[in-house]
Amino acid sequence: MTQRTLGEWLAYLEQLHPSAIDMGLARSQQVASRMGLGKPAPRVITVTGTNGKGSTCAFVASLLRAQGLQVGVYSSPHLLRYNERVQVNGVEATDQQLCEAFAAVEAGRGEISLTYFEMGTLAAFWLFQQAALDAVVLEVGLGGRLDTVNLVDADLALVTSIGVDHVEYLGDSRESVAFEKAGIFRPGAPALCGDLNPPQPLLDKARELGCPFFLRGRDFDLGITEQYWQWRGLDAQGNQVELSDLPLLDLPMENAALALQAYLLLGLPWQSGQISAALQQTRVTGRLDRRQIDWQGKRLNLLLDVGHNPHAAQYLAERLARRPVAGKRLAVFGLLADKDLEGVVACLQGAVRHWAVAPLDTPRARPVEDLQCALENLGAVVASYSSVAAALEAQCAQATADDEILLFGSFYCVAEALEWLARRSTEEAAHGNAG
Repeated sequence: MTQRTLGEWLAYLEQLHPSAIDMGLARSQQVASRMGLGKPAPRVITVTGTNGKGSTCAFVASLLRAQGLQVGVYSSPHLLRYNERVQVNGVEATDQQLCEAFAAVEAGRGEISLTYFEMGTLAAFWLFQQAALDAVVLEVGLGGRLDTVNLVDADLALVTSIGVDHVEYLGDSRESVAFEKAGIFRPGAPALCGDLNPPQPLLDKARELGCPFFLRGRDFDLGITEQYWQWRGLDAQGNQVELSDLPLLDLPMENAALALQAYLLLGLPWQSGQISAALQQTRVTGRLDRRQIDWQGKRLNLLLDVGHNPHAAQYLAERLARRPVAGKRLAVFGLLADKDLEGVVACLQGAVRHWAVAPLDTPRARPVEDLQCALENLGAVVASYSSVAAALEAQCAQATADDEILLFGSFYCVAEALEWLARRSTEEAAHGNAG
């Protein structure tokens, strides 16, 4: 048989299982056992939560790598390339590595049907095991208890925040969501929570399993001033540790605070300068992601964010309020059909002067008429376009250098914008070479 390309593997994975999402660990567990997959590294940090998983994983990985550790990160979904999901020491897995990993899982699964996510997760574990790493940071795809990532016992289990999302799988209350997310806790292993008001099922599970439990607002916390932020936390012996005058970060400092508490519990060297530098160097594409572009003689400001539920939209609104712009904010917005449209736009309607809405390039997209109607009902000024690129170009045309164009609402929305930016860079480079 000729070897598949990565694109061919991904197309194959999409049609391998009758449903895209099929919660449960039994199938993956059986295949992992056949493949001889054990713990992918001596230290495993698993991260779940409604929002903030990606930046928390990135902060933890940066802190570990600053100590010279070999670190793998598994995250999802990706924005532009599947390779983004599997990284070792900040470098994406190559097409060849991923193809080899998928071939290993395919050989191991035999007659067992696996979903796209299950195949991808087992492939990541296989790659990490081959790489002989010091630590892996694993982002839960959906929920926690029944997510394939939960095949691996976490040495540290992190819960970033708890909101209502993915109702059809996780239930329609914070309590039901918390029950699913607490599924990543392990007996006697530390559990950390960045939510200031964790629902009771999370607390109950930690108590039932005898997990040392570290809660933001009680055991660790942060304070933010106009120029700096401060942090305090507890080490594994219960001693208080503090950091002060940390430079402000673009990514959520609440997630950095959670990552710091996790890092402290690992008992690694604690040098404030090194820690601060590691946090400042952390970047996550598409999360509070500020860009500048030249557009028809104007220098324009963009802010890309993958926030797609009310919890994320409220956080984004708070960050925008903390960082006013000289001019006005213009939005480019698209959303998936299964998201809470009214809840998302209500949070940000007051921060945006003019909205440009567009359909997303997926069958799961919310019709543009729904987006426009929801915003008009709130009294917003809104125009609809045929694509995210068209909406973005329209906002660029009317923006000034004092304005900010906020592009948010979905991974699909941000991915289309990133593709548009990449095309512009290519065209500009071509024009430059031609000139």
